[in-house]
Amino acid sequence: MANVSSSSSVYSLLPRPSPLNRQFAPRSSSFASPHQINGFPPLSFRQSRNPSPLRVLSMRCESKATVVSGKSWKTSVLDSKTPVLVEFYASWCGPCQMVHRVIEEIAGEYAGKVKCFVLNADQDPRIAEEYDIKAVPIVLVFKNGEKCESVVGTMPKEFYAAAIERVLASSS
Repeated sequence: MANVSSSSSVYSLLPRPSPLNRQFAPRSSSFASPHQINGFPPLSFRQSRNPSPLRVLSMRCESKATVVSGKSWKTSVLDSKTPVLVEFYASWCGPCQMVHRVIEEIAGEYAGKVKCFVLNADQDPRIAEEYDIKAVPIVLVFKNGEKCESVVGTMPKEFYAAAIERVLASSS
């Protein structure tokens, strides 16, 4: 242990604030002004004279599963020549969000073999009633306009992939 006798040596043992982290830096008259907080200028919502070359265009990536509605149901799902996977969801449903992430992965993996769609059951209740859907999430797989497989609830990705593989392997 070092023997500390003066107050100046105590301060030399304390970690010094990083120049990048001014939040913990001691206030000095060199950067403290009524218009600055911790040395930084206040936020401004005015357009900058020197715009930054970096821009955030979107926080979400492009969706691989297309939204289908009652108007496009017949042409997108029933008249499709390739098998179709449809996720029925509701915007308020937490488990639906988990299933949607899995469907996005599957849409990327089976691109060209299977078309993936999502349908909001609250906005299109006629379609949900037609297929006797009482709860969400539910995933239906169609081939030649006919419902072939269904996966009810939140399941691992393998369950959805197995249903797709069964439909792809069927000869009808």
